[in-house]
Order: sequence, then C-alpha cells, then structure tokens
Amino acid sequence: MSRRGRSDAVVVGGGVVGAACALALAELGLEVALVEGREPVRWSADAPDLRVYAFAPDNATLLDELGVWNSVRAARAQAYRRMRVWDASGGGELSFDADMLGRDQLGWIVENNLLVDRLWAALSAAGVKLHCPARVESMEQDIDSTDAGGVRLRLDDGSRLEARLAIAADGADSTLRELAGVQVATHDYRQRGVVAFVETEESNEATAWQRFLPGGPLAFLPFTGGRSSIVWTLPEEEAVRALALDDVAFNRELGNAFEARLGEVRVVSKRAAFPLRRQLAESSNAGKVLLIGDAAHVVHPLAGQGVNLGLRDVARLRDAIADARSRRADWASPHRLARWSRQCRSENAAAAYAFDGINRVFSNDEMHATLLRGLALGVAGKLPPLANMFWRRASGL
Repeated sequence: MSRRGRSDAVVVGGGVVGAACALALAELGLEVALVEGREPVRWSADAPDLRVYAFAPDNATLLDELGVWNSVRAARAQAYRRMRVWDASGGGELSFDADMLGRDQLGWIVENNLLVDRLWAALSAAGVKLHCPARVESMEQDIDSTDAGGVRLRLDDGSRLEARLAIAADGADSTLRELAGVQVATHDYRQRGVVAFVETEESNEATAWQRFLPGGPLAFLPFTGGRSSIVWTLPEEEAVRALALDDVAFNRELGNAFEARLGEVRVVSKRAAFPLRRQLAESSNAGKVLLIGDAAHVVHPLAGQGVNLGLRDVARLRDAIADARSRRADWASPHRLARWSRQCRSENAAAAYAFDGINRVFSNDEMHATLLRGLALGVAGKLPPLANMFWRRASGL
C-alpha cells in the first residue's frame, strides 16, 4: 500500500551533510522528511572510524547551534592548535598557529560516524520524519512559485512523498541529481587516498602536518590517545602496492615519506584507500531540487575541506530561508533558490579549482613547478598576514 506525506522539504541522504540539513530546516520550524538507504553504523569509542575530518570552526558553530556539538566533543574530538606544511622538493615551509590567529584551536579532528551518530540522535526530537531504509525510485516536479508546486518522490518501500523542496545530499553518485537531470563535470586524479591510524615515537604536538610529495600530499592529523590519522595520497598503482605491504614495510615507507618528523611510525589499524576525483555539478539546483555536499561538489582531500564545504551549503540554505521568512517572503520561490544556487556554485567551484591547482603544482617533480612552490611556501610563511588570510579563508571565518 502506498503511503503519502506532504512536507516542506525532503532531504535525500542521511550522512553528515544531509542529516545536518534536515536538522537545520526542522529547527526553523519546517516540516522535514529524511530518506536514507540504510541505517547508519553506530559510533563506538573502541572502533575508531578511518574516515575523519579536519572540522572547521564555522561548522563547529553550526553544529553548536543545532545542539549537537557538545555531545560530539564530549565523545571524541581532537583539537589541533597548529598546522605545518612543507614541500619534499622545493623547500619552504608554512605554519599556522592558533595563538597567532587569536584562537584556542584551529579546528578539530572528528570521525565521520560520530558526527552522523550524534546528528541522527537529534533528528526525531526535532520532528524530522525518517524513511529508512528507503531509496528514491522516481521523481517528478512542478516548477512554479505557488504552494501547490513542488516535488513528488516515489520510494522503494512504497512511500510517496510530496514537498516544496527536495534536497539531494546522497553523495557523489547521487540518484536524485540524476533524476533531476543535472550534469556533472568529472576529473579523475588517478590517485587514491590511503588512510589508517598510526602511533609515532614523538608527540604529534596537537599539530596537523602535511608534506607535499611528487605523488601527492601526505597528512598526519592528530587524534586522541597520542595517535595520528594519516591520509597518504598516492598514484593508483602505488596505493595498491602500499596496501599490500606488511606492517613493517609500510611503517618504514611511511616514515621515510614523512621525513621522520615524529620519529618512528607504527600503524595500529587496518588500512584502506579511496579513489580521488574532482566533480562539479553544472548547477546547484534544478527547479525545486537542490544539491548539497558531495552531490554538488567533490574536491581533492588535501585541504580536508570536503565536509566543510557541504556544511557551508547547509548554513547558506538555512540562512536564506530564515531571511525570507523574516521578511514574510516565499522562501521557496524560484529566484531565491537560483540566488542560493549561484552563490554555492561559485564558492564551491572556486574552492575545487583552487585545490586542484595546488595538487597539480605540488604533485610533480618538474623543475619550474618545484621552484615555484618552494618560493610560494617560503613567502607565505614569512608574511603572517598572508598566512592569516589563507587560514581564515579555509576556516570560513
């Protein structure tokens, strides 16, 4: 039997960005439904999630406003106070320090499934109607400015949902984006990010470390218990080889790649790898379907900005709707949605191509690029106002 429900908004995808969006819209007083294909894995302190984020201050503020940040920090969130970036070939080093920027910390290293767990715990209390497990099978929409216009979804559990807006937060291979007919431009980096947890001989100093190598950047992110989370970007063939190494050989190669900055390295978890690509949707909306997070943009992980960009999509949408309602205007009108879409598309495209450019300049050993990047890091490192500007841009401040 089909079940039909009418909402102000239906969010498709219950990851960090989708769950945060559903919660943010519900906190505005909207009727919100969330569709997710599978129950999220419960967070466990004894099983750290290999997928971690360098969580920016503006998004910590967003989650605090949604009432979940305190529970995230109480569970496990490692603050980092410094960031050090250097190049294997070109020389030069760039450092950020919380004291220099007048902050207690630069950000936090947080596990993906912890964020999802705490966001989902808040959904029911906020009145979000959950459809899980369920997937979207078809979509129709009326593109007009009347209350009768909107989106109709059919789910594989027999439900039929109607809403003024449908929001695609269902990842890089978004079904809802495809149903809406939004095209994407994709660039395969032919790299993989190898991830694991490691222990180091010396303290990580609450510092996020990143070394640029010809094959791609290597990041050591401080984690609780003195451990570090690594993201080692390698060409595909090298990543496959690195995963096949025994622990002793992997530890040795990883330590050498990191220039032994923290002494001996020992892997203390399983290892995994994920393919890297840049992907941008041609628009952040198609009528009453909006795209956020990875459904709209996938960027290189070298700056740890993927989830941060997605949550900024959410913050912009929340603020745009709140502003319209304060003016007693139609918050779902086509011109407002188009304005939100243009702003998001512009900001995210700029970020994606900036990260792309950094990866291209630093992930090679061509002589002119080597000289250029060493000079760039050296100049930025010697000009605190320039370093300050870079950091504030990345942090959304």
